[in-house]
Amino acid sequence: MGRLEHPQPDAKTRILDAAERLFMERGFAATSVRMITGAAGVPVALVNYHFGSKQGLMEAVYARALGNRGSRVSYLDRLEAEADGRPIAVDVLVDAFLSSALRLTRKDSIPGEVFKQLIGRAFYEPGPGTEAFFPDEYREAVDRYRQAFMRALPQLSQEDVVWRMYFLVGIVAYAMAGKDVMRMTETYALADQGQPEAILARLRPFVVAGFLAPPGALPSIAEIP
Repeated sequence: MGRLEHPQPDAKTRILDAAERLFMERGFAATSVRMITGAAGVPVALVNYHFGSKQGLMEAVYARALGNRGSRVSYLDRLEAEADGRPIAVDVLVDAFLSSALRLTRKDSIPGEVFKQLIGRAFYEPGPGTEAFFPDEYREAVDRYRQAFMRALPQLSQEDVVWRMYFLVGIVAYAMAGKDVMRMTETYALADQGQPEAILARLRPFVVAGFLAPPGALPSIAEIP
């Protein structure tokens, strides 16, 4: 009986696999389309055929990593159904958001460590031509949470809520990316460094307190005596 041959992935999958690996290793700006197609063993024209551009390919890599949209808001859907029109408590919303972020690092379709590095590249090393990159599907999920936070915090303006969401998304991306550029966790030998679940558990009360802080901006530098 002959040995079973494993079929080679199709060209589109090989391009995605190569792009994922190279984006993680080199970053977006330093990775050319020719590098990707060379690693995938396909003609350059196939990138344009399947993805339209390098930007389109990058978005496809993230779409595959993020999975289907429902997985990021299904918990929020359930919470809103249970609330039956009432606002959801801020601490519950924060828990839901942090739990969603933690699940992304455990996806079966892409190793959690790889995903964290990709997130780090997207947010902290965007490179020329990718400054505006933010996955559309992730943007939609963030906006759903924005609406929920606004219902929970009617005393805040939309501007206040959006700024707090901005800080939340940024700090979660930083914590998940595993790129402690400040090296503070190493300097102080913190026990939970590099442990996403423990880091997010420590982050939770900080984020909740931030959302519950009173409205209003700090005085401008010119107003400070």
